[in-house]
Amino acid sequence: MPGPVRNLTQLSRTLLRLPVEAQALATLVASGMVGAERPDRLFAMYQALDRYGAMGAASTVAAIRYGDRPAVVDELGTVTFAEMDRRSNALANALRARGVAEDSRVGILCRNHRGIYDASHAALKLGARVLFLNTDFSGPQAAEVSEREALDTIIYDEEFAETVAAVRARNGRYIAWTEGTSREGDPTLASMIAAGNPEPPAPPFGHGSVIILTSGTTGAPKGATTAQPRSLVAPAAILSRIPFRSREASFIASPAYHAWGLGTSVLMLALGSTIVLRRRFDPDQVLVALAEHRCSSLVLVPAMLNRLVSLGTDRIAAADLASLRIIASSGAQLDAALCRKTMDAFGDVLYNLYGSTEVAWATIATPDDLEAAPGTAGKAPLGTTVRIYDDAGTQVQIGTVGRIFVGSGMEFGGYTGGGSKETIDGLMSTGDVGHFDESGRLFIDGRADEMIVSGGENVYPAEVEDLLSSHESILEAAAIGVKDPDFGQRLRVFVVVRSGHTVDEGAVKDFVRANLARYKVPRDVVFVDKLPRNPSGKVLKRQLAEHQLDE
Repeated sequence: MPGPVRNLTQLSRTLLRLPVEAQALATLVASGMVGAERPDRLFAMYQALDRYGAMGAASTVAAIRYGDRPAVVDELGTVTFAEMDRRSNALANALRARGVAEDSRVGILCRNHRGIYDASHAALKLGARVLFLNTDFSGPQAAEVSEREALDTIIYDEEFAETVAAVRARNGRYIAWTEGTSREGDPTLASMIAAGNPEPPAPPFGHGSVIILTSGTTGAPKGATTAQPRSLVAPAAILSRIPFRSREASFIASPAYHAWGLGTSVLMLALGSTIVLRRRFDPDQVLVALAEHRCSSLVLVPAMLNRLVSLGTDRIAAADLASLRIIASSGAQLDAALCRKTMDAFGDVLYNLYGSTEVAWATIATPDDLEAAPGTAGKAPLGTTVRIYDDAGTQVQIGTVGRIFVGSGMEFGGYTGGGSKETIDGLMSTGDVGHFDESGRLFIDGRADEMIVSGGENVYPAEVEDLLSSHESILEAAAIGVKDPDFGQRLRVFVVVRSGHTVDEGAVKDFVRANLARYKVPRDVVFVDKLPRNPSGKVLKRQLAEHQLDE
């Protein structure tokens, strides 16, 4: 494309985005994220952004704006925004002295506590690439991913010492959380922060980046490079549908190393809101913390929400939740039955965000959406385009199931091992199939690669799962396709029975038969104590596929 034509095209795109950017700015002002600042503070924030990039400068900008306000509250106490910034400075300088630099790849294996922020902010200030590891990894998995991603530094919680034992780390191994029995030779972040220089580290030659592993529910997890925010629309998209506000408090229960927990952590930093953390999810303790810290929001995944609701309406009603305005769920599909139970227990405070590691967000359902259509993924937020295409790449009509494609401006930069997601018309595939209703609300019908063809009929497991989860005696259910000599494939469901209830195979099949088409009735019903899930709450269907059933 000739230079003048290319420049004119870029100018046209910029002009077209101006109204959206203006709307985004208004949204940020309404949330309290953007406001009047003294010139000296604005200059200091600009310097930090120039030195470290948007993600690397997050703690510094927050410290400039919010100073001595509480930033993080965990089992060890409270850290202010100013302390958080100084801690990451000291750790960055200590790590640089040990060889961590712009070309380093730092692996972080931590639960939800201040250390995961200390480690990630410090590494990003050095211009390193940060890879968040899954706390459910076995030793061989951690070693394989670390080798594939060429990690040279590992920061881990002491409980994962055996998990990372085989990980090679030429720039050192460091303990983020210790139970007091640290392995000899592995320094703690606390000791390095105490001895480190809290002044801002010298700027790196290039800005750091974050790699998040995909969920790996159907195969090995892949490394996905997270995009840096390129406009005001990035934070405003979430705030346009979920009313987070500045200088409040949020309990982030979702794993902080996963896209949902990490994204909301960054958002709370920008808002100057206190982040309340606990290393392990305990529903009773969550209610206590929500009341104690007057949290206005709770960020979690559906599996956690299910455990919370299972406490019962009496226990929930007894908690002082007057400040709670938002329960924000993401990371896995939120079924209709859980929506209804949540709204019955907590009121109209539930929000459901649908997205993926690769496309960031796609749609967000508000309480009004979920009241009208429980289980919906909602509507596209500000600056986001969602379309549904058939296998030929043609956009489908309302009500027709097809493949979901998204354009949010925050699509990932490709897998670290090469490759990316399919794109059509500049929009990226989520890997899911779904449909829109007449009101423009999106519904997820399942994974594109999970659809089974049984006797010539298409069956999406999610529809059967959603139905079974509404049964009064079933706590949760998962469905997969297995080979069948007569029908090509058949449906197999795995059922977890609710405590104190009983249900047999015949009752499960009869329930499906009474509510769905005949070909959607499962041929096999397997009763299990629990479904295998990753920390973000997604069912690990590859493990279910390995489940042996006596034929």
